[in-house]
Amino acid sequence: MRIVDDTDRKILLAMTEHPRSTIVAIAERLGLARNTVQARVQALEASDALQGFDRRLHAEALGYPLTVFMATHVDQPKIDHVVAQLREIPEVVQAHGIAGQADVLVRCVCKDAEDLYRVNKLVLQCDGVERTETWLSMGELIPFRLAPVLERDLGA
Repeated sequence: MRIVDDTDRKILLAMTEHPRSTIVAIAERLGLARNTVQARVQALEASDALQGFDRRLHAEALGYPLTVFMATHVDQPKIDHVVAQLREIPEVVQAHGIAGQADVLVRCVCKDAEDLYRVNKLVLQCDGVERTETWLSMGELIPFRLAPVLERDLGA
C-alpha cells in the first residue's frame, strides 16, 4: 500500500470536496501540472489508496434499506475458504477479520426482514461458519469518511 504525501492529500481532499471534478480542474485548483495530478491519481488507484466508485453508492437508494452486521464465528483452519464463500454472496458488501469472540465481522445489505433471513441462511451455509450473531443497523450516524484524517495530517 502506497503511503500518501501532502500533494496526494491535497488531491484526495479536492476529489472529496468536488468528486466530479476533472483532473484538469483539480490541477488548476491546486496549482499543479495536469500530468502531475494524473500520474498521482493513477498511482493512488494502482496502490488501492483510492478505492472503487461503488463506495459512494447508497444501498437504500438501490433497494436495500437494511444494513446488518454479522459477527461470524469460523472454524479457524477454514477462514480463507469462508471468506471466498462470503465473497460470492452479493449482499455481503464488506467483511473484516476481527479480534475477539467472533472471527469475521460481515456487513450485509438486505431488502427486508425476509431477505435478511435468507442472507443469514446463506452465511450460515458457508462451509466453516459455526454461527453468527446479527445486529440490525438503526441508522448510519457517521458515514465513512477520511477527509478529517487527511486534513489533520496535511503538513504534519
